[in-house]
Amino acid sequence: MTDTLHASDSSAPQITDVRSFLYRDGALDPDGAKRLTAQALGACEDGELYLQYRATESFGFDDGRLKTADYSTDAGFGLRGVSGEMTGFSHANDISEAAIRKAAQTLQLLDPAKHAPAAAPARTNRHLYTEANPLDLVPFAKKVELCAAIDAAARARDPRVVQVSASLAGSWSVVEIVRADGFVATDVRPLVRLNVSVIMEENGRRETGVFGIGGRYLYDSLFEEATWRRAIDEAIAQAEVNLRSVAAPAGEMTVLLGPGWPGVLLHEAIGHGLEGDFNRKGTSAFSGRIGERVAAPGVTVVDDGSIMNRRGSLSIDDEGTPTQETVLIEDGILRGYMQDRLNARLMGVSATGNGRRESYAHAPMPRMTNTFAKAGNDDPAELLSRVKNGIFAKSFGGGQVDIVSGKFVFTCTEAYRVQDGKLGDPIKGATIIGDGPTALTRVIGIGNDLALDEGIGVCGKGGQSVPAGVGQPTLLLDGLTVGGTAAAA
Repeated sequence: MTDTLHASDSSAPQITDVRSFLYRDGALDPDGAKRLTAQALGACEDGELYLQYRATESFGFDDGRLKTADYSTDAGFGLRGVSGEMTGFSHANDISEAAIRKAAQTLQLLDPAKHAPAAAPARTNRHLYTEANPLDLVPFAKKVELCAAIDAAARARDPRVVQVSASLAGSWSVVEIVRADGFVATDVRPLVRLNVSVIMEENGRRETGVFGIGGRYLYDSLFEEATWRRAIDEAIAQAEVNLRSVAAPAGEMTVLLGPGWPGVLLHEAIGHGLEGDFNRKGTSAFSGRIGERVAAPGVTVVDDGSIMNRRGSLSIDDEGTPTQETVLIEDGILRGYMQDRLNARLMGVSATGNGRRESYAHAPMPRMTNTFAKAGNDDPAELLSRVKNGIFAKSFGGGQVDIVSGKFVFTCTEAYRVQDGKLGDPIKGATIIGDGPTALTRVIGIGNDLALDEGIGVCGKGGQSVPAGVGQPTLLLDGLTVGGTAAAA
């Protein structure tokens, strides 16, 4: 097997009319969709017909063999009507006039609208990603070949590697939003991801290292040798660190958070608390605090779904609103929340392009896109030198957060002891414990090295999962609780 793999296949079919995936077999046409939507939502203040076609695939290569290869397609619609605070929603995996008419019966239970229909979203010609279908542009054999190449190269890279898992996944979705006022918006959304996991063994001890990368683009970059070899190197490096790790200390201490993926702590600890629905209902730790100081000076947090090719980016959200940069916290002051159309209208503010849904079978709600803290002016090396007794958390795994209180617990997948400004032994089993509002006030250093994650985030809320991005510069926090099994020095 050669090391150089080429993804593109010039003979692959090209997409000429993406809307044809939504309007097939004569069961519904665009004019019929507009007519039915106008009839169904005529007595509502807001709402839409959301049409979707989606193709997904995944490949799992484990222990030198292809273990899974899945491909599926799905199409359907969600019909939503909104009057006041009431929402009626119905969906089906049948895009036809008959199915939409039946779904419209659900909306008859809504109270008649008391206000004029909400204005349609603003129009945009912006496209943040390609319309091409990554699933069709690369032959099946090439995808299996990539996974096999990763497996062989990882084992050749270090004899201590005893197990390799490689996975490749992609999806391609066409969505169309149709409103009663005649507004129609179409979006085509590609998404790809590569994951590499290794287990290394040394002196009877086994440890794992993982690395993933992806975004809203084609498979081509994932097939570049430099990309997949870097994935191998990063996974092996993490496993090597874990092989040398010692028990994590416990107690309150200074914590230095690395750039990039550690922004998942911000995402969970404060991001959900800044979504409009929680704040409208008064159930967030940040409810009613616009204009108040909620973080240390210098801390600026934004949500930005308009960054090219990023995993959490969207040209338009799932209500048709163009995405944008929304400033949530500016220099430590709370400035705003992330809004979908419903919560924005009820709170008397503008929608921010954060109305998202997992699929046509779900109603939209305020959700994050790419949420991150902006860079400061501090040199990361100087921030490390300030840590007399603490830890450096380079990467996180899972975490839990309570939206009402903001309390969180996060597990470190790669972390180090820090004493007298110098990195010490890697540590295993460390957890970071605290609450979002308090943690933000304890930021005492903000690096100049902002980085976004590699494109692996999945955000869950209300039973729905959507791709999301996170990021931050190196952050120095004073006095967080670290959970571990060894006593603090």
